[in-house]
Amino acid sequence: MNTSLKLKLGLLVFLVALAVVTIVPSFYSATPDWWKKYMAPEGLRLGLDLQGGMHLVLKVDLQKAEENSLELAANDLKDTLSEQSISAIQTPSPAAGSIVFTLPNTGSVEQVKKLIEEDFPDIDTKIETQEGSFPRIIITLSDEKKDYIKTHSVDQSLEIIRNRIDQFGVAEPVIIRQGTDEIVIQLPGVRDPKRAMKLLGDTAQLEFKLVAEPAGLNLPELIDQTKKSGQWQDGEDPKKLTRALQNRLPADTSIHFEKNVDPKTRVETLSPILLENKVLMTGDMVKDAQVRIGGSFNEPYVSLDMTGRGGKLFGQLTEKNVGRRMAIVLDNNVRSAPVIRERILGGSAQISGNFTHEEAADLAIVLRVGALPAPVNIIQNLTVGASLGQDSINKGLVSGVFGTILVVGFMLIYYRTSGAIANAALFLNILFLFSGLAILNATLTLPGIAGIVLSIGMAVDSNVLIFERMREEMAVGKTVRSSIEGGFDKAFFSIMDSQVTTLITAVVLFMFGTGPIKGFAITLTLGILFNLYTALTCSKMMFNVLNYLRPIKQIVYLNIIKKPNIDFLRIKKVSFVISGITTLIGIVALIQIVLGNANLGVDFAGGSLLNYQAEKPFELAEVRKVFADNNLEGIDLQEVENESRLIVKVKKSEEVLSGISDSITTLLNKELPGRNFVLESQSEIGSSVSSTLRNKALLAITLSLCGIVFYLAIRFDLRFGLAGMLATLHDVFCVIGICWLLNIEMNLLLVTALLTLAGYSINDSVVVFDRIRENIHKNQEKSLYETINMSINEVLSRTVVTGMTTLLVLSSLFFMGGSVIHDFSLVLIIGIVIGTYSSVFVASPILTLFQERKI
Repeated sequence: MNTSLKLKLGLLVFLVALAVVTIVPSFYSATPDWWKKYMAPEGLRLGLDLQGGMHLVLKVDLQKAEENSLELAANDLKDTLSEQSISAIQTPSPAAGSIVFTLPNTGSVEQVKKLIEEDFPDIDTKIETQEGSFPRIIITLSDEKKDYIKTHSVDQSLEIIRNRIDQFGVAEPVIIRQGTDEIVIQLPGVRDPKRAMKLLGDTAQLEFKLVAEPAGLNLPELIDQTKKSGQWQDGEDPKKLTRALQNRLPADTSIHFEKNVDPKTRVETLSPILLENKVLMTGDMVKDAQVRIGGSFNEPYVSLDMTGRGGKLFGQLTEKNVGRRMAIVLDNNVRSAPVIRERILGGSAQISGNFTHEEAADLAIVLRVGALPAPVNIIQNLTVGASLGQDSINKGLVSGVFGTILVVGFMLIYYRTSGAIANAALFLNILFLFSGLAILNATLTLPGIAGIVLSIGMAVDSNVLIFERMREEMAVGKTVRSSIEGGFDKAFFSIMDSQVTTLITAVVLFMFGTGPIKGFAITLTLGILFNLYTALTCSKMMFNVLNYLRPIKQIVYLNIIKKPNIDFLRIKKVSFVISGITTLIGIVALIQIVLGNANLGVDFAGGSLLNYQAEKPFELAEVRKVFADNNLEGIDLQEVENESRLIVKVKKSEEVLSGISDSITTLLNKELPGRNFVLESQSEIGSSVSSTLRNKALLAITLSLCGIVFYLAIRFDLRFGLAGMLATLHDVFCVIGICWLLNIEMNLLLVTALLTLAGYSINDSVVVFDRIRENIHKNQEKSLYETINMSINEVLSRTVVTGMTTLLVLSSLFFMGGSVIHDFSLVLIIGIVIGTYSSVFVASPILTLFQERKI
């Protein structure tokens, strides 16, 4: 055994050992703590559909959102009047939802009224003038502004919370709107629920204010007097304290409390501090926030980078106020109040306050993402089980294992010894894939499993390409060793091109996608990278090791299709007509889906959420069977762990739900007697796919198609890139059209299936393209028509074998995977059949439509 082969074998042994070490904690719960700490800190995580997690219901305080908006408008108005040399003093308001300003004289009333009409369209005013008293302006929010706040505050809060969760590191959460002012959040496998709840509940209203330091004012003594008189007590709102001391404090100032934390004991103390009411800057001017380590005790602090406008304003403020203290106020709590020593340029500031690293990291997240428009209160906190249900998970595992056994058996029968090597490479690919997911602390969900299925198909395809090349080499009389070398050499570029085009799609989906799309992309990316190593390096190394131990005398394969010579292009007009009609149906179906005239699932259409309480425990499998037996479709089920509660999502609005909820309640109690299901609550929920997520997904898909065209244009020719893109779009539209005609529910799983299909389709087409390019260079005297026909015939055996092995896995999922993944596997089966058809009858014939020229 030569040195090169020994090094390759040693590297493989090391990688296998490393993979085993990193994935053991993910599958063996009793792994020692030292193992987890030093070898696999986090391990593989499971998503909500596979393991469950936290179920939170947040209520957005819309009243507070209106108050915040009114207060902000009032401050802007006061500053504007001050610039016009009009002094406006805020006085106590007689009613909630209004702010009262007293003007110095009646002569300024008309000027103020005109200013408000021109520059403040969001507020309504009422002017009171009485003889012998100063004129008063009562401002309130306009009805249009109130409606806008009610409409957008929850949506804005939802997107901000989604971004916070993404940066917190929780992958693939469920976030949906419920009713008019509530948000339902489900977080898979959160290890620190208290920290997660605090992150979600923090409003993060950041303000910069100057500290007022009037001479002779003893603030602690004044506060003690107020407490003794009973006007205010510790723990009450500081605004109440400010009102109680209003006549004894300087004008336009208010009392806040600065939080100090002892670095050793972590004991919090509050110190009173007097601030000017004027807000100099807000968190809107913060561009980035990061955790840093520094200071006298090397403690974590949060470093702030301002926007361009914020940096200029911050420089001006610090220049004007050198020697004064500037308070950084977060949610009305003073986090720090440093002295301004000099003008600060560059737009940087920092918040320190004896943070732990986690506290600093969470604060940086909320400042980086932005403040919530209003406070949110957590009104429900439950622990839910897997949304697929353990019954469906078990069926999925059994069907997946059985499908893999079918593929392994087929490869052994069809390719004999080479098939055993392919199976070993496939095992290594799956092992490395799970190890990569564990090292990245990725979250595995059903879309991720779809990525694994596609990776398995591509891994088998890579070995099939190599073996079919070896068959061709042996057919011309080469030795076994030469055939093996030639097979790997000639299959190299076909494998690289097919894998790289799919990798482009995966990388773009990861960069711009969110939720299940990102989970699918991570799994597919790892699968492709490891497949390149296992197929091109490990498989060849196994052949070399076998040759070293005992020289291989002959390689025997079965052959389904022997030297085909079919004129595929003869029927290209017929295939174009068929493809054109099916594509047109798909486009019509897509338009109908966008318009809502399709079988949209809860993910897209929203619906209603029913909460049931049962007197006795139940199994989710039996509940699912009840709904299936009674033909109730479009229903998602979830169990609340250890509480005998059932969460039912129905894709219907609350207006038409009353009859259905009664039917569901009656049905449950009739089919499952003794459980006594009681409907506790029902509310309307929005779609889990927001407009932001939808736009990101469309951007990701568009960019991935452009990337494929660009790559194929460089590696082949622009014609090949356009043909590959058109064939992929054809496949996707065809599947959408068939799903629409079959009334299959459109949900996130269907989107994942379409992405899987797109990856398979481009992979299949590129293999044919690669053979066409090779034959063009080898047989330059032949026409493009003849070359395309010859190339399709040469790879036909590989096309059939790859499609067959992938269909074996999907058929197992379809027949044995249970009702939850039934439609998902059916769509994939349809897609694989269409993808195989299009690589032969659509992608390659499209090349003949372009003017024939040298490639």
